[in-house]
Amino acid sequence: MIKILKSQIKNIVFLISKILFKTKIGRIAAEKFLNLSMNNFEQISHGDCKLKFINSNWITNMRIKTFSTKEPETLKWIDNINEKEIFWDIGANIGLYSCYAAKKNKCNVYAFEPSVFNIELLARNIYINNLSDKISIISLPLTEKILEAKFNISNTDLGSALSTFGKDYTHDGSKLKINFDFKTIGISIDQTINFLKVPSPDFIKMDVDGIEHLILQGGQEALKKVKSILIEIDESFEAQKQNSTKFLSEAGFKFVEKHPSSSISDDYKTCFNQIWSKKN
Repeated sequence: MIKILKSQIKNIVFLISKILFKTKIGRIAAEKFLNLSMNNFEQISHGDCKLKFINSNWITNMRIKTFSTKEPETLKWIDNINEKEIFWDIGANIGLYSCYAAKKNKCNVYAFEPSVFNIELLARNIYINNLSDKISIISLPLTEKILEAKFNISNTDLGSALSTFGKDYTHDGSKLKINFDFKTIGISIDQTINFLKVPSPDFIKMDVDGIEHLILQGGQEALKKVKSILIEIDESFEAQKQNSTKFLSEAGFKFVEKHPSSSISDDYKTCFNQIWSKKN
């Protein structure tokens, strides 16, 4: 029922926008509304760390409002990163965790986000928090090898998730409902380091809705040097679960703990944020 209502609201908004853009006054009004939405930010605090994020729609509002409560184990894990270490945020979305890590720990962050609908908000959030010198955006999708393929997106709302590169399945292995796609180039973790000269990570957070195991497959050399990884695994998706465990174990990681990745939707009830680390 909620999905139907949201769809109807989107259709009404689209119709109104279409009518407005037919007139000069309407176009000016629509542009002003868009500018306002992109400059409407909300300030939050987690511990002694203060951040502000663009709040442009109901999705970004939800992400901002639940920042401290949705995945507290992720924030606690990020707190372990020190100033001299490198953090890769794979599936950065609009940059909440990237900004937190850079602001709280003063570490260098590489934020991987291929979605054209999220990159602008990611860049804006980095900028308004004065973190442009600490966070680098990498818009290429990560996968197991250099590959030209489609980046498939199910939801084009700003701040949305459920997208994948080179595959047509989602986080649990079921078929992704594709509403938008574009062709691009994917690259592996190891190739990102060797070819693009991006510094090797000490910590990795990975949440890419289903192809985590493929990304791990393409980072077997880099993973040997990583200290800890927080990765979202859907335990009902056997191929993802088994292969991720295999690649992490082969790289010397030991399973530490897991927590539900979301308390908001039943669609993710089999998804867990797993933490893997190496003994010093």
